[in-house]
Amino acid sequence: MYIPQCALQFFVMCFAIATGLSISSPAKAGTGIASLPLFFYGSSGSLSSKPGNLWFGKVMVGSASVLSSKLTNTGTSDITISSASVTGTAYSLSGLSFPMTLAPGNSTKFQVTFAPLATGHVDGGIGFTSNASSSTLYVSLHGTGASAGMLSASPSSVNFGTAAPGNSVTQLEALTNTGTSNVTVQQISANGAGFSVSLAALPWSLAPGQSANFSVSFTPTAGSTSSGSVSIISNAYDSTLSIPLTGAGTSAGILSANPASNSFGSVQVGKSVSQYQSLTNSGGSNATISQANVSGSGFSIRGLSLPVTLTPGQSYTFSTVFAPTSSGTASGSIAIVSNASNSSLTIALSGTATAPGQLLLSPTTLDFGSITVGQSKSLTATLSASGSSVTVSSASTSNPEFNLSGFSFPLALAAGQSTPLTVTFAPQSSGTASGSISFSSNAQTNPTIETLTGTGAAAPQHQVQLSWSASSSSGVSGYNVYRGTVSGGPYSKINSALVVGTTYTDSSVQAGQNYFYVTTALNGSGTESAYSNQVQATVPSP
Repeated sequence: MYIPQCALQFFVMCFAIATGLSISSPAKAGTGIASLPLFFYGSSGSLSSKPGNLWFGKVMVGSASVLSSKLTNTGTSDITISSASVTGTAYSLSGLSFPMTLAPGNSTKFQVTFAPLATGHVDGGIGFTSNASSSTLYVSLHGTGASAGMLSASPSSVNFGTAAPGNSVTQLEALTNTGTSNVTVQQISANGAGFSVSLAALPWSLAPGQSANFSVSFTPTAGSTSSGSVSIISNAYDSTLSIPLTGAGTSAGILSANPASNSFGSVQVGKSVSQYQSLTNSGGSNATISQANVSGSGFSIRGLSLPVTLTPGQSYTFSTVFAPTSSGTASGSIAIVSNASNSSLTIALSGTATAPGQLLLSPTTLDFGSITVGQSKSLTATLSASGSSVTVSSASTSNPEFNLSGFSFPLALAAGQSTPLTVTFAPQSSGTASGSISFSSNAQTNPTIETLTGTGAAAPQHQVQLSWSASSSSGVSGYNVYRGTVSGGPYSKINSALVVGTTYTDSSVQAGQNYFYVTTALNGSGTESAYSNQVQATVPSP
């Protein structure tokens, strides 16, 4: 049974007077008057709520506020709560599932959410139906929907990290009206060493959902650590908004070189060698390189375009070059001038210039003469280094009929050292063949060329000439010639037409092969005689 709030309070007060208790009427939280729990006493189960009145105060329209309360069985037997009904716009109940049973002395929590949809005061209540001595427990609900502007800042705090002394670091800040009515921003100011703001003229009027931007800057001094804030004054619900600021000024820049010195070793006159060189700012603020002065014969730098500004931790890489023009030991340096704490940095340079090496061939031309097609011939030559060491990196042949063998690449030859090489000529067709082998090296004259010549000769054609005595029989019309590769046969006929005379030339023989021949005689009716005696022919090779 639903009991109105005023009737419920009257019932409680009458019961309290009957028992000699003094009870104050319910009041809002924060007024100094405690809100008492509501009790229903019976002979068995009794259900109470603490607190019995929930006051939500002001809640922005479109937002929500959640309060908790607790149901307790203060009786001596189980209570079954069968349902709960919520009255009042914008109130909702959560945390309970019905039906539910509470044993004597047991409690259960529940939550009430107030989410106003419009401005103004909203009253409500929750009626819990149970089998307690008083079948309905009523919890009263009170709240007010408020309409006001609300300012939020993004980001809500700014950490500038570390910055170079004297340099300004700027970040963009956004103010947004997250409330439901207009907000007027009256003042924006920064406090704290090195912090400042930059913005359009005030005041600003921001409609709900509207944003406006301004800039916050930090200009530190060397080695400083600063903290401050941006203070924003408006007519918003929270009239003062503060944005924390932090930042630090770094120490001065420091330049270091890697490597600290460059040794180029031995370099031939007329050649050049380059090495990578890096400069790193290991200090806490920017360092600007204004000059890089190179001294020493044969030394130079490439890839360094001045001025160069390096942020803390940043590196810059360029090349140092040694290109000697005369033999001997060379030394020099690179003097780096900057605004770093070590404003003058020197990188030592050294190297040794050697006379250029020569790669020699003996002989410089290989003539293979006439070689039968299908055969091959090899000739040798000698590669040697003169003056200083030479490294042969590769060799290429212009004609595939000539093939180089005898060593692998790269081939290092000390001054005065020599090595043999083998070139093979294998003609694929008849006629004059020419080509060359080009040796690539670090010698003064590069490449070094071996000239190659030769002639491909056609392989000789072999024939076997056969002759025999005429048959003494009458009526002979011609002869057949038979050949085998094994003495005594088997034999195969090799003439395509009947041989009328007593001679035959076999042009299908191969060099280096043995052949065995016999003949037969045929009369006019085609009758063939027995084999003649066998003769052997050996074909020369080639």
